[in-house]
Amino acid sequence: MASTSKKATLSSFSAQALAQDSVSVSAPRASMVRDWSSDQPPKNAAIASLIRPVDPLAETSLNPSSKGITAMPRPQTSHPLDPLSPAEISVAVATVRAAGPTPEVRDSMRFVEVVLVEPDKNVVALADAYFFPPFQPSLLPRTKGGPVIPSKLPPRRARLVVYNKKSNETSIWIVELSQVHAVTRGGHHRGKVVSSRVVPDIQPPMDAEEYAQCEAAVKAFPPFKEAMKKRGIEDMDLVMVDAWCVGYYSDADAPSRRLAKPLIFCRTESDCPMENGYARPVEGIYVLVDMQNMVVIEFEDRKLVPLPPADPLRNYTRGETRGGVDRSDVKPLQIVQPEGPSFRVNGYFVQWQKWNFRIGFTPREGLVIYSVAYLDGSRGRRSVAHRLSFVEMVVPYGDPNEPHYRKNAFDAGEDGLGKNAHSLKKGCDCLGYIKYFDAHFTNFTGGVETIENCVCLHEEDHGMLWKHQDWRTGFAEVRRSRRLTVSFICTVANYEYGFYWHFYQDGKIEAEVKLTGVLSLGALQPGESRKYGTMIAPSLYAPVHQHFFIARMDMEVDCKPGEAFNQVVEVDVKVEKPGGSNVHNNAFYAEETLLKSEMQAMRDCNPLTARHWIVRNTRTVNRTGQLTGYKLVPGSNCLPLAGPDATVFRRAAFLKHNLWVTAYARDEMFPGGEFPNQNPRIGEGLPAWVKQNRPLEESDIVLWFVELLLCLSLLKLLMNSYLYLISKWSCSLQL
Repeated sequence: MASTSKKATLSSFSAQALAQDSVSVSAPRASMVRDWSSDQPPKNAAIASLIRPVDPLAETSLNPSSKGITAMPRPQTSHPLDPLSPAEISVAVATVRAAGPTPEVRDSMRFVEVVLVEPDKNVVALADAYFFPPFQPSLLPRTKGGPVIPSKLPPRRARLVVYNKKSNETSIWIVELSQVHAVTRGGHHRGKVVSSRVVPDIQPPMDAEEYAQCEAAVKAFPPFKEAMKKRGIEDMDLVMVDAWCVGYYSDADAPSRRLAKPLIFCRTESDCPMENGYARPVEGIYVLVDMQNMVVIEFEDRKLVPLPPADPLRNYTRGETRGGVDRSDVKPLQIVQPEGPSFRVNGYFVQWQKWNFRIGFTPREGLVIYSVAYLDGSRGRRSVAHRLSFVEMVVPYGDPNEPHYRKNAFDAGEDGLGKNAHSLKKGCDCLGYIKYFDAHFTNFTGGVETIENCVCLHEEDHGMLWKHQDWRTGFAEVRRSRRLTVSFICTVANYEYGFYWHFYQDGKIEAEVKLTGVLSLGALQPGESRKYGTMIAPSLYAPVHQHFFIARMDMEVDCKPGEAFNQVVEVDVKVEKPGGSNVHNNAFYAEETLLKSEMQAMRDCNPLTARHWIVRNTRTVNRTGQLTGYKLVPGSNCLPLAGPDATVFRRAAFLKHNLWVTAYARDEMFPGGEFPNQNPRIGEGLPAWVKQNRPLEESDIVLWFVELLLCLSLLKLLMNSYLYLISKWSCSLQL
């Protein structure tokens, strides 16, 4: 079992403030005021409205004094950005189900997703200023006579994606969670339906329950049993059926039907939990499943390819049980913190080494980091970002043969990174003093499921931060680096993904993704080879493919709520022309280009010029008079290795550039649109949004960074390994 590691620079992005004593990132727009009774985006309004929500709330005039902040009359139990609690999820589901007009409709409801409706940025600022510790009234603008503060925050809301299994329709519901509402069936729930609408021509993400039902339907299909019998398999307990979304290749994949084209694998022992069934792919069988009715609607045994032979090297068991040798000579290494951790946690609010932020979690994105800020001495709280997360992951395969050409997974949009997260009780990669956070979701039928110990928070020693020795005096000084890491791990079919956000003492933020698990393989005829992959065993190969991770960074560098004072500049290192002042022909310099509009801000990495990007505050300077900012430092990267007319670009045109910059818009969350599963619309999401060509010279900036992990040369190093040992990419934001 070979071991390899590769840094790909998309999985981790670090943020260091450019040698400028600033920690800044784009800010919320000054005009964010919204009608609480509507789910529509907010309208422009004066900055003073930041502390006067439209909802008619009882208000009390509070004038904070130097002695502290006046306590609120009715304390809030949940911060506006806290993930939904199990009780809130239950109330939201019960409210929507009760609103169904008939028993038939209610029984047909399947709950794909229940998530928090994240409030406008002004509400978050209000909560942080006066309702939740550490109370920060400086977040809001000063007003004559002191601020007028409402006695309570607006009610929390839930957003539900509901699939009707009978009608094949998908609807979106908004439920207010704080009011008692008498529903039509006579019950009472602390929820009120604010809005509901059917979304036409889409299919929502698949659910684990559907995957299990699909496997059962295929294994019970008589022609499938006969096809497996031809391959020497009569025990259906050995068979693994992975239900892959069909994508969109033609009108046959239109979302009028809910479809899956499964991939088939086969174990050799049904009672061996350590066996890697993915090492025995079943080739030549074509299956199309109607996921609405759970029936096989198309089946064809196209080609008989022998199953790869049994091989003990493929299993998960330790080396000595497979004829190898374990590394038993490794001595224990202990990580201890006898005085406890340096971080402090209050609910979902985290403080560490001048950093503070909030932790969130969604079924689709998994880990979300909110309200990132840095406490900078006399300058106080300096904002960096409003929201950081990975919003999509696309895995296109490079083998044009069946079935691999259609393996173009949208692992976030079609499956959900958060819904597939692990409980770290079953194995955690973190060491030392650990703080865990649970995650709560709805299952397909509306019940609440909890993933215990889903998110891990811990400190890590990170080697040397700084060192210098004076050769004249012999005096040496060294500083060790400590970093705070927030992470979670998920499994999507054969692959595992570990997502990490690292916060450093020098003001850097780094995002990292670690890829592991097992390979998705193909079987070949005896003596056959395939140039679109790597042979790893007789008659077995790993198709080449790419993993693209899309990080969405809603920046607010040195901005206070209501301010939109950020811009993005592209920096290229240029070689000075010979002659003139460059008499020695050795001169080079950094050239900045301001990205003035969204169409101009579709950018690609260029390692030949050390290209990077800076998010600057247009009105704040450091002690040298330079504008403060954060630098986005990309790692090794490339664009999709596919032709310009490749089918994957119908749904993933956002992969055509490494960086996109947009002006903040509340509903622009996912680069390929909210529902990529069987999406027939070409170029939905980012490519459509930027056609508005909104100005960016001074705006509320959102960065979309597309990073690659390439599985090609790496597989060459894994020639005799079925397992995928850690491969990494990272990128960073740097001061």
